[in-house]
Amino acid sequence: MNNLPLPDSFFLHELANIAGKISLDYYRTNELSVVENKTKANYRFDPVTQADKLAEKAMREHITKTYPNHSIMGEEYGISGDGDIQWVLDPIDGTRPFLCGIPLWANLIGLTEQGKAVMGMMSQPYIGERFWADRHGSWTSSPHGHSRLATRKNVKLEQAILHTTSPEPILSRPDIHFKALDERVLMTRYGGECYGMAMLAAGRIDICVEFALEPYDIVPLIPIIERAGGVVTTLEGKRAESGGAVVATGCPILHERVLTILNSGS
Repeated sequence: MNNLPLPDSFFLHELANIAGKISLDYYRTNELSVVENKTKANYRFDPVTQADKLAEKAMREHITKTYPNHSIMGEEYGISGDGDIQWVLDPIDGTRPFLCGIPLWANLIGLTEQGKAVMGMMSQPYIGERFWADRHGSWTSSPHGHSRLATRKNVKLEQAILHTTSPEPILSRPDIHFKALDERVLMTRYGGECYGMAMLAAGRIDICVEFALEPYDIVPLIPIIERAGGVVTTLEGKRAESGGAVVATGCPILHERVLTILNSGS
């Protein structure tokens, strides 16, 4: 076990500042270049840019300097170190909107203790909006103010707003009865990337379904949603730190019904 104290939310903001500065150096500029196209289930294009690599490298260096006994898992450079405390980094979540110049991407930073997500940060540096959680709660800040996050409760399924990032995986996963859920909710929206999860924590979206997440896609968002009163699990109702098909909702009652529909179609 690491003998250094656990970080506080100020360190999350330090890492977000580091990643944000590098990301903005490449955002909406001619300097942006796609380094490679990774293979990802159900997606034909999953790009990696120089900004992804440089932002993760800089965050890793700052973590290692400050907490040398902590492990790090990152999208671009894998796992380094071991132990009970692990940072989980997605330097730019939403690289496709990043390439398009649409500010629906974010720097994601998570922290797990013995495998459980305990802190998280989602930072969108172009518009100056952040969502984060520590052991004490979940908050958001932007140029428009600062507030505590709270999910929407007691929402009937027929009045719920559903979000998933892309329709691409839906047809390839007939075992996940997304269409049955889509037909029961008030409306379904696509394309929000990690912002869908953030808006669930903020009480604007009620259900998020994602078909194939990696740990770095979801670990930073789990504490933000849970500390706001929401629920995040796999389709089987287990903890979601390992990724896969993930469901998030604003309250436990709605969550159980959503899982039933997705798994059985009724």
